[in-house]
This record gives sequence, C-alpha cells and structure tokens, in this order.
Amino acid sequence: MTRLLTLAFAAMFLLVPRLALAQDAQAGKRVFNKCTACHAVGPNAPNKIGPELNGLFGRTAGSVEGYTYSPANKRSGITWTEETFATYIKDPRGTIKGTKMVFAGIRNEQEVRDLTAYLQSFGADGQPE
Repeated sequence: MTRLLTLAFAAMFLLVPRLALAQDAQAGKRVFNKCTACHAVGPNAPNKIGPELNGLFGRTAGSVEGYTYSPANKRSGITWTEETFATYIKDPRGTIKGTKMVFAGIRNEQEVRDLTAYLQSFGADGQPE
C-alpha cells in the first residue's frame, strides 16, 4: 500500500508542472480585458490607442499599417514570438525604452501564457484559427 501511494504521489508530482505550463485561450480572453482599452483583435479590429493585435506572432514590432509607433518601437528590431512577447508584456517600458505603451505589465506567468494562447488564436485577418 505504501509503495502504491508513493507511486501515485510521484505521478501527481510529475504531472502538476506540466499542467501549470498549459495555455488556456479562454482564460486568455479574460486576461485580454486588461488590454481592450488600447488594443483590439478579431475581424475588422481597429487600431486604437495601441495597434490591433491580429497575427501578432511572427510580425515585426512597429509594422501595423496605419498605426503611428514610437521611434523606439520601430527601431527595436523585435519579431514577436512567445518569448519576446512574454518579456515585453511583463514590463513594456523596461523592454523597449521610449515605447508609447503606458501599461504596468502582466507579471503572472500563467496569465501571460493564457494571453499568448488567446492572441495566437487570431490570424492576421482577425479570423479565429
């Protein structure tokens, strides 16, 4: 019995970190509520105070048509990946000195992963993928 409990505990211990790393786009939609004052996603998403975020991943920073970026953002050289986005969203002003983005950041790792999953669910045309 002790051996069985030990194996069960070990299996649970190994599974928990994997679950913690999971991305949840539905939870990310709720996290995106922190962003909606300035950004939009989806079909016909407009640029607002910040650029629309359709097709963000793989895009070069400062490249959304019709949006006026800060010089710092345009010359940042960033291509948005999960890693660059996670760094940026945790501390926008610390990541790109001189960015126009006035946002305290999202530091909760799970919220960042969930937000990433939500944003990845939109293609460049704003259609769900």
